[in-house]
Amino acid sequence: MQRREFVNNILIGGAAAAAGIGLSVAIRADAKPSSLIIDGLSPSALNERYLDMLALANVSAWHKTLSGLATFSATWDFVDKHSDRVVVVNRASDIDRAREEGRLALILGWQTASALGDHSGQELFKGVMNPSGTTGLNAYYQLGLRIVSLTYNTANAFAAGCLEPHLGLTRAGRRLVEEIHDLGILLDVGGHTGNQSSLDALAMSQGVPVICSHTNVAALVDNPRNTSDEVFEGIARSGGVIGVSAVNTFLIRRSQDRDVKVPHVDLSIMLKHINYLKRLVGVNHIGLGPDFTEGRNITINPDHILYGREMAGPEPMSIRYVKGFEDMTQIQNVANVLADDGWSQAEIDKVMGLNWMRVYRQVWS
Repeated sequence: MQRREFVNNILIGGAAAAAGIGLSVAIRADAKPSSLIIDGLSPSALNERYLDMLALANVSAWHKTLSGLATFSATWDFVDKHSDRVVVVNRASDIDRAREEGRLALILGWQTASALGDHSGQELFKGVMNPSGTTGLNAYYQLGLRIVSLTYNTANAFAAGCLEPHLGLTRAGRRLVEEIHDLGILLDVGGHTGNQSSLDALAMSQGVPVICSHTNVAALVDNPRNTSDEVFEGIARSGGVIGVSAVNTFLIRRSQDRDVKVPHVDLSIMLKHINYLKRLVGVNHIGLGPDFTEGRNITINPDHILYGREMAGPEPMSIRYVKGFEDMTQIQNVANVLADDGWSQAEIDKVMGLNWMRVYRQVWS
């Protein structure tokens, strides 16, 4: 399949979308910077260089994903050594305090709850639940964990991943969702978590905001890592927020495009996903979760992501981000594109950070 044919088939707008791939991002000299910018998801390396990048971008807070105890220990060691620049968020007011003090607010999260127990073929609760019927989640909460996603692409003891969309929560998963809400942790569904598992979790979360920290629109690009309208609507009904990812593959690669070389698209394509969500759920439920991996050598195997095959298909490739938004220092380009598309400053400010902050205040009160 030719590159232009691929682009025309995959994107809304056909020829106009194909033409948009070659466009450079228009920089608005009159753009007003948003007063609050929050990065809804970033597994980037925690080092001084990344702090400099966030400061340059005027970021107030960012959600960094960790895993087990060793990563929490390393993170706290770094924060202790750089306490003049970083504060770990326990409550939403910590973000306000950090802004007043000229520091960055660091939100600790998980992309999977697998660290809570050994679940490889064991009896459902063995190694996962303790005698009181809870997991070890409270220990991580005490270490600063404030956002939790249930699983990463494939099933664990709690939920099914995006490669198993028809499987729902397990008994342990239902208990974990209850525990997440009891502790005042923000639940993260969609994206890496399977469709039915996400819907099950949303059904249990009435009256509590639920987010999807980083994903794209499956109705535009039917890639397993992208999220269904049904889940988006459930998140919006909960009062939650959907973080739009800047990962090039998920903005354009469909399930059927295994052998197609994915073009490097620009912000006009990311705008299509944002505008789709605006029409579907409204501006109050959209944020940014670009998923930048600055300072880390992370690769994607498209065959694994799209088909669940570990060894087949294309070689793993470095993650590529949409042109014009390839790291957080280019965040103003997103605001520029929204403004050029007719978004008001108030709407742009919500996407840049106010929507995330609203949810943080509600859950971490």
